Amino acid sequence: MVNYPNGKKNTFHTAAASQADRGMALEKDINATNEYYLSIDRAVIHKKPTPVTIVKVDYPRRSAAKITEAYFKLPSTTDYNGIYRGKYIDFEAKECAQKTSFPLKSIHEHQIKHLSSVLNHGAIAFLIIRFTKLGETYLADAEETIRYINTCDRQSIPYEWFTEHAHLIPYNYVRPVDYLQVVDRLYFKENQ
Repeated sequence: MVNYPNGKKNTFHTAAASQADRGMALEKDINATNEYYLSIDRAVIHKKPTPVTIVKVDYPRRSAAKITEAYFKLPSTTDYNGIYRGKYIDFEAKECAQKTSFPLKSIHEHQIKHLSSVLNHGAIAFLIIRFTKLGETYLADAEETIRYINTCDRQSIPYEWFTEHAHLIPYNYVRPVDYLQVVDRLYFKENQ
């Protein structure tokens, strides 16, 4: 199922999310925030659909076609993209159940390459990382994060790195992940 912003307001989800739902709480919060941004004409940012190849479809009735077999066509790039203040934005969102670090295995090599590529073309690129057990969500600049990944000899990014180098994203009910507030401070400094 492709999950585009649907206009529903969601509350902040923390450790209550099951292992099966991990990542979905953050996604729902970002989708609600993006829907709000769209409703006030602040930005146009959507979740990217995951490319799939449909193999088998059952047609019990013409109006009720059901996909019964499909597979991922290509590895997905990042989760979200769009435009804000005339700039292309591209970002990946990840939830982390650990309190002390973010495992690098959560970010795939093709995602790093994609973020590097869009950075090379002048895009705003970042990662949104939620530490579910701490109830904290951070925006980490893609260039700075990639630099750390390429120079560290660890299998994870320590939580302290996020508190020092990333930016805590404020939460409120209407905009559960109000990341554009951070984007304004980081990437549009000249207007402040």
